[in-house]
Amino acid sequence: MINYNKVLSNLEELKLDKIRTFLPNYLNSIKDKDISIVDILYELTEKEVEFKNQRASRIQVVVSAFPFEKEVRDFDFLYQPSVNKSQILDLESLRFLENKENIVFVGTSGVGKTHLAVALGMAAAKKRYSVYFIPCHDLILNLKKAYNENRLEARLKHYAKYQLLIIDEIGYLPLDRTGANLLFQLITKRYEVNSTIITTNQVFSKWGDMFSDNTLAAAILDRLLHHSHIIKITGPSYRLKGKIEEFEEKISSIK
Repeated sequence: MINYNKVLSNLEELKLDKIRTFLPNYLNSIKDKDISIVDILYELTEKEVEFKNQRASRIQVVVSAFPFEKEVRDFDFLYQPSVNKSQILDLESLRFLENKENIVFVGTSGVGKTHLAVALGMAAAKKRYSVYFIPCHDLILNLKKAYNENRLEARLKHYAKYQLLIIDEIGYLPLDRTGANLLFQLITKRYEVNSTIITTNQVFSKWGDMFSDNTLAAAILDRLLHHSHIIKITGPSYRLKGKIEEFEEKISSIK
């Protein structure tokens, strides 16, 4: 019993929490079973590894800065039939990350672009890829601040290091030439090195106007679209769906 208590104490000191938790009941359950010590250690260490992986995955999801947590299974493909479910499920396998490919979601406000971007980001984070989500406006502000403080290169390297960077809402606010140039530098650093997911409400032919520079827009699109999956969503807004359902509920209650 003394050695047993010492084992528990050592497990606690080594932070092998799951082994310490399962050990007492596990020993009781195998008293009458012919199990080798190797099998015992294997099963207990498997539980510890599983626990640590789950905890690491959860930490990665948290540090990815998602605005909300939604998965592909939460997306209403029936409401948005323009979205190819098989394609999204294939992207969820994360092969695009291994191939250093990008994804661009194009569509009007409220159609689910950000939902799908976050869902794929969460799938990657749970597999412990380094992921970061940031609205385009915030990204440009951060890069401009770094530029003014003479630390742009360090900031560019910071955003370039993520295995998956999600830049949300390109085109919702206009970019000046400086902002467009900073975005170009970042996309260039990530080109064929790490994957980027973009959401935008602007068709590509409008990017020159959006960036106030046709040449820069073309250069950004050239690198962004070279190895990419372009997903256009043409359905109605989810916000409209909520309003319709609310209206139908009110009509039903009156009847």
